[in-house]
Amino acid sequence: MSGHSKWHSIRRSKGVLDQRRGQLFTKLARDITIATRAGGSGDPDANFRLRLAIDKAKANNMPADNIQRAIDRGVGKGNEADLEEIYYEGYASGGIALLIEAATDNRNRTNADVRAAMSKGGGSPGEPGSVSWMFDLMGLITIDLVGQALDPDELMLQAIDAGAVDVEIGEDLLEVYTDFKQLAAIRESLINAGLPVSGAEKIMRAKTQVQAESAEALRALRLMERLEELDDVQKVYSNLELTDELAEQFANA
Repeated sequence: MSGHSKWHSIRRSKGVLDQRRGQLFTKLARDITIATRAGGSGDPDANFRLRLAIDKAKANNMPADNIQRAIDRGVGKGNEADLEEIYYEGYASGGIALLIEAATDNRNRTNADVRAAMSKGGGSPGEPGSVSWMFDLMGLITIDLVGQALDPDELMLQAIDAGAVDVEIGEDLLEVYTDFKQLAAIRESLINAGLPVSGAEKIMRAKTQVQAESAEALRALRLMERLEELDDVQKVYSNLELTDELAEQFANA
């Protein structure tokens, strides 16, 4: 299994995402609202980030009414407080870097929640800029290999020809990393080539990954899980190298 998707697959296998479906819809709605405001448009045809957020919401069976309400909030309709996108930085056990993406209408509440989770999970908050330099803003396109009579090596070459920066081959999917500004064009190129593109999103990718002892790595993963369970936290990125063995240990913990 490829790197970025492994963490979410673990969470899914543990039933965490299904158990918190209402919370998932809240996070998806916030993605849509932030994307609407960031792109300056509630029209997905004119706002690619919004298109990605809507596609992800639909893939998770989010009702159309919820999607529209999130768009309306992004363009300033209604009486709800404005959402802002914030990144928190810090370290987990063993000095593993964490970059925490949040969307909040109450910065004080989110600050307190993130700090409390970090403290309980054995982590430590970092100053702005202490961790972010270790990550690059990138686009990620996933191609489903399950049940497909496709040659992963050939797919990798097609992705590189389309402009991909890097490609990771896993057992059940291909992860195609792109310059974020090229994400829309490369995604369209791969779809037009008939490839089974299953997702596309904005991510923060660690420039280099670090290995950690099993005990420290598991503590870091538990902290990441704790952080992602916060209502205001959208995603947690780390520079931990998540091996198959470590993923299995955490999934079965």
